[in-house]
Amino acid sequence: MKNAHDLVTAAKLRIDEVALDDAEQAIREADVLLDVREADEYAAGHLVGAIHASRGVLEFKLSSTPELSSRDLKIVLYCKTGGRAALAACALHDMAYLQVKSIAGGFDAWAGAGKSVVKPTAPTFE
Repeated sequence: MKNAHDLVTAAKLRIDEVALDDAEQAIREADVLLDVREADEYAAGHLVGAIHASRGVLEFKLSSTPELSSRDLKIVLYCKTGGRAALAACALHDMAYLQVKSIAGGFDAWAGAGKSVVKPTAPTFE
């Protein structure tokens, strides 16, 4: 019986996982940067230019958004640490998306390296 770790390990063998050092170049070359974390994670901070599409609804969102339906789109995915993005990349491959990459280490690695992150600002009432 497989567990989540087994599924992620198998997924990472099937996908193009981009090293953190190469992630900025991959993002520049991408048509779409997708954050597949949950809404509260995205709201707490995300990569500049990222579109939110939670892992649980990713396939539905892509199927129902004409701008994201082309199977030739260059897509870069990320999640918190890389597991959900690996599973999402496999799902996109199964949907015939041809150019999908995942950022190794995800948001945590990106932010930990001091790379640019969009963070919400609290309103001031002064």
